[in-house]
Amino acid sequence: MKKRILSILLTAALACMVLAGCKKNVGTPEDNAVVETEEGAEEEEESGYLFGYSGIDMDNPYFETLELSIKTTLEEKGHRIMTKNPGADAALQNEQIRELIEADVDAVFLSPVDQEEITPALEELQEAGIPVVNVDTRVKAVDLVDAFVGSDNKNAGYVCGKDLKERCPEGGKVVILESPATNSVNERITGFEEAIANSGFEVLERVDVEADSEKAKISMQAFLQEHPEIDAVMCGNDPIALGALQAIREADRTDILVYGVDGSPAAKAEIAKAGSQFVGTGAQSPINIGKTAVKTAIAILEDKKYKEETLEETFLITSENVELYGTDGWQ
Repeated sequence: MKKRILSILLTAALACMVLAGCKKNVGTPEDNAVVETEEGAEEEEESGYLFGYSGIDMDNPYFETLELSIKTTLEEKGHRIMTKNPGADAALQNEQIRELIEADVDAVFLSPVDQEEITPALEELQEAGIPVVNVDTRVKAVDLVDAFVGSDNKNAGYVCGKDLKERCPEGGKVVILESPATNSVNERITGFEEAIANSGFEVLERVDVEADSEKAKISMQAFLQEHPEIDAVMCGNDPIALGALQAIREADRTDILVYGVDGSPAAKAEIAKAGSQFVGTGAQSPINIGKTAVKTAIAILEDKKYKEETLEETFLITSENVELYGTDGWQ
């Protein structure tokens, strides 16, 4: 037994001597830059901040583009991101926020599915000491977030209403397809209604379609049967507008004007078509929002100055200027 122990010790000592003889620049960064695993694979040490991202619905091209902008900007700066997709489910979003807390993220980018139901998750984030940059859609409990970065949504709706007044100077009958649980949509509809106020317009119907294109189509089909006198439809976002447009075309109604908000590639492609009834979209830039959100979040983590509220510019895209922005991507 003693001989075996002695043999093991001698072997270990010999191995150390061989390694010491081969090693150069002892104590320099080169010594520990890369760690070899048992399989010989290289394992790089994770660096930078780890951020969490939770958008309303990653199946929505807008939130997909926003996440890509945030992700690309973070990675350029050496940081990482963990994305969660609640699929427009408020309860699931709260659960996923808890998962981000358990993952020990440094900060969170958040667009709430429901502005009020997200409050418990925000309280847990605050308790965990994790900063929150609220993006695109405001939360109800604004005191529980560190900053807001989004679009001037009220103006996005206002420019649609202003355009409608110019096209229908004597007023007309309007249908509104909205999503009351989404604060950004509420702001757009408010802006639209302010623009057409006292101008001879009457809102025939308004309905919550939960920002869903198929629900918008079904609601629009019903309204077309009930109200043959509809002149225009104002929609809370572009997916809603595209759903309404489909119903209008299937009903062979060529006299109805459709407005949306987003400035999405799909909406711009429709607007670019000759004689399209999709006449305008209040455009925003998820790319710019993402870049500004990253700048803000890093400033918060590094205890630097930052704006608590940033509203990116919104503007109207119609057939007259759609070529300036293109139809194959976001502005």
